[in-house]
Amino acid sequence: MFRVCKTFDIESGHMISKHPSRCRYPHGHTRKIELVLASDDLNGMDMVVDFKWVKLAVGELLDRLDHALCVNSEDPLIEDVRKVSKRIIEFDGIDPTTEAMARYLYDHLDAKIRAAETLSNAEGSYSINPRVRLERVRVWETMTTWAEYTREP
Repeated sequence: MFRVCKTFDIESGHMISKHPSRCRYPHGHTRKIELVLASDDLNGMDMVVDFKWVKLAVGELLDRLDHALCVNSEDPLIEDVRKVSKRIIEFDGIDPTTEAMARYLYDHLDAKIRAAETLSNAEGSYSINPRVRLERVRVWETMTTWAEYTREP
């Protein structure tokens, strides 16, 4: 089996409404995001997938998350937050923990892999073999803490 990993760094904030102390208020993290993809065989370019495809597949979503505040749609403070920020991402009925963010990213990328989307930019078009599997998404909250999401086959 072959595996590749692509990492990204973003700055993002969140509020954990169910938390008993300070984490319930807006705060931010420098996050590292790791995406691990696997395949039993290599494509025509002798790769699992071109890293450019991975970057294009998550680029828009990561741009939305960067310098944004993630909030539970049911957080009692959400209306106040909307008054002071335009960069809000609502998690539907769930606190935007690092675990929830890992699943959010996983679901996004997994859907693009399953659709075998061909993605393009000014440099060219990039495709993915639908047999490629997303093994895991790991989101680092600090230098010493991370959460990971994977789906069993």
